Amino acid sequence: MEVIALVFVAFVIVTLWKGVVMVPQGREYTVERFGKYRATFRPGLHWLVPYVDSVGRKLSMMEQVLDVPSQEVITKDNAMVGVDGVVFFQVLDAPKAAYEVQQLEYAILQLTMTNLRTVMGSMDLDELLSQRDHINLKLLSVVDQATTPWGVKVTRIEIKDIRPPPALVESMARQMKAEREKRANILDAEGFRQAAILKAEGERNAEILAAEAQKIAAVLEAEGRREAAFRDAEARERGAEAEAKATTMVSEAIAKGDVQAINYFVAQKYVEALGKIASSPNEKLVLMPLEAASVIGAIGGIAELAKKAGAVKS
Repeated sequence: MEVIALVFVAFVIVTLWKGVVMVPQGREYTVERFGKYRATFRPGLHWLVPYVDSVGRKLSMMEQVLDVPSQEVITKDNAMVGVDGVVFFQVLDAPKAAYEVQQLEYAILQLTMTNLRTVMGSMDLDELLSQRDHINLKLLSVVDQATTPWGVKVTRIEIKDIRPPPALVESMARQMKAEREKRANILDAEGFRQAAILKAEGERNAEILAAEAQKIAAVLEAEGRREAAFRDAEARERGAEAEAKATTMVSEAIAKGDVQAINYFVAQKYVEALGKIASSPNEKLVLMPLEAASVIGAIGGIAELAKKAGAVKS
């Protein structure tokens, strides 16, 4: 009896243990009764009928990622390229994901690879290399629509790498090099052009400054000449006034019968004649008899006239 009791107690404990189900966070379990779906257990502690109900599928409700293996794709312009990518998806409806499709991850992967060939095969190579975001969005739209009946939401599809053929890569490298050389030549030509423009502007500015300096110098020179002419004319005017005054004085003295005035005119003409003879370029030596007394007398007469003029002014 004790053995039977122990067996019964052990059976009860095992039965109770089999009826307790604990679902961890981020997962959901489907419950089947005699092989038929009955309910879904969410995270937490649950109880099911032992030997009648059982856990069917254990599904992760977190966002998951699938690596799309590398594959060869023929583009619209018959270029063979290698491409790979990743798919991000999340199970939203556990019963559909468990019972609407066999091998959910494999099905999503195959669907993605098939549509990847379709989308990229309808585009040229240049479009593939320059419109990667467009490819991602188009793939996401197609695959997400196809996986909706499975209770799955495809959140993102990313193309990781696109590998053109080696010959095409080499050709693109040469084209890129030629384009860079073209840009460098354009920049050099632009630099030379700017340098020539700056040089021409500098030379023009230098010529303008030189012309301005010459203009200022000419103006200053003209001013100097005008000033010198003015001063010369003023000196001549003063000399003429002095000569006129002297002539007036001498004339008045002569009118009064002053002999010294006559001697002044004689001495003046005498000195002028001697100056002309001395400045003649054809004469080297002149011997002339001079009467010293007459010259001295004339000079004395001049001095006497000067004294008289001073007395008159005072």
